[in-house]
Formats: sequence, structure tokens, C-alpha cells
Amino acid sequence: MNNIQLVSEPVASDKTSKPIELYVFIDPLCPNAFKLQSLLKKLQLEYEHYFTWRYVLSTELTALNCVTRRIKGCFTGADVDITHPALPSLAIKAAELQGKKAANRYIRKLQEHALLGTKNVHSYTALVKMAKEANLDQEEFVKDFGSKEAVRAFQCDLYITREMEIDEVPSIVFFNEYIEEEGLKVSGIYSYEIYVHILQEMLDEKIVRKPLPSFDELFQRFHYLTTDEVASIYSISISDAERELKKRMLQQKIERVSNETVTLWRLKQPSFSF
Repeated sequence: MNNIQLVSEPVASDKTSKPIELYVFIDPLCPNAFKLQSLLKKLQLEYEHYFTWRYVLSTELTALNCVTRRIKGCFTGADVDITHPALPSLAIKAAELQGKKAANRYIRKLQEHALLGTKNVHSYTALVKMAKEANLDQEEFVKDFGSKEAVRAFQCDLYITREMEIDEVPSIVFFNEYIEEEGLKVSGIYSYEIYVHILQEMLDEKIVRKPLPSFDELFQRFHYLTTDEVASIYSISISDAERELKKRMLQQKIERVSNETVTLWRLKQPSFSF
């Protein structure tokens, strides 16, 4: 695997009781980000007791100062709406100011609309509406969207991306918090077994896999999944996964939403209690 390299310790890192920390570098609207996040979901379910993780936004953007000035114009009514490639990343950072769980809910809602094409994910107005859908404090979100704090947080992500020499997105960098050594950078996407092997090698011990949750518990946690994701998580065929999903749809536990290119299975009336 030529795309696995050693990198230096990050500039700042929160020490935790879990020995491994993952820096997950993504462009949140890139199709490859969805693929890597699918693998990460299974890794969380089976081995999250060994690691913490954080997303680092690595979107290629320009004219960031210009777009934040235009966002402030929306507050005063100078613009009815604006669109810009920077807006989704700034929106995620605004959501992050309400906590990691809030940010993760917002990212999932953003990606859901991106996959289904149900909203313009580069639109300021649409991104504000998504905050309400993700059960965020919408007033706080609007205040933070385009704020200096959100911009600095995004700039920090871009700085970390440069410092770790991330030249391919998505990538994951693994750090062992208990050992003072370089992190292991894995550029691109590999099979699930590779990531499990890396965890075991970094811990230098046999790791214990947690049992997978039931279908109902799975949707309580992630709220929407594709058929492929469900099949991958449970190591079953696509047809078996679809049969189980249709059962739960008939039981009114989940609903199917789709367009010409993708089908999502979504929890009905999510509680956001995780």
C-alpha cells in the first residue's frame, strides 16, 4: 500500500482515555467521502471503544473573506440568498460550535440532501433550513454562520491539512495517544479489513470486536443509510439487506426515499437522542 505514510503529531490534540485518535480528512460533498464514511460507521460500531475521531474539512476553496462578507449581507437583507462552494464548510463549522453531535447531525442532513438532490447545498437559505431539520438551535446557527469563530475553525482545518501534507481526500491519519510517535497516514480508500488491521497494529494487541446493533438500534444511531451500507455493516447480500429493510418499512419504522441515482432508508421521526 503505497499510500500509507508516517506523519508528524498534530498541532493540537485532545488527550482522551481511548488510545487511538483518527483525523478523518474529507470534502463533505465528494462521493468518495460518502464511501469512507460508510467504512467509518462500521468501524465505530465494532471498535469505537478503542478510538476517538474528528472530521477535518479539506475542501479546496478560494475567496473565503469575500463570501463571509456576503453572508453578513443576508442578515441585513442586502442579499435575498447567495450560493458559494465555501458555504457548506462554513455551515458545518457553525454547527460544530453547538457541539460534535450537533455537527455530525448537520453533516448527515447536508449529505442526505446532496445525495437526493432535494436542496441546493451551496445555498445560504437552504443551509439555514437544514440546521432546523438537524435539530440545531437555528438562531445560534445563523449568528455563527460566517462568524469569525466559524471562519477560524475552517481555516484551522485547512492549516492541519497542509501541515500533515494531505494531498488526497479522503484520508485518515491514525495517532496513538499513549505512544510518542508519528501518526500513520492512509490516503484514499481501502477495504474495511485494512483499517481494522491498522488499529490492531497500532495497539500491538488483539482487539475485541463489539457485537453489531440490531437494525432498529442502527437507525436510531445513524438515521439514514443506503442498502449497500446496511449490507456492508452486517456482511450480508444486497438482496438480504433489502428484504430486512422492506420489513421495517412495512412496520412504519423507516421510510424509503430515492431519486434516479440513489435510494436511502431513513428513520421515521428521529429523536436525536444519541
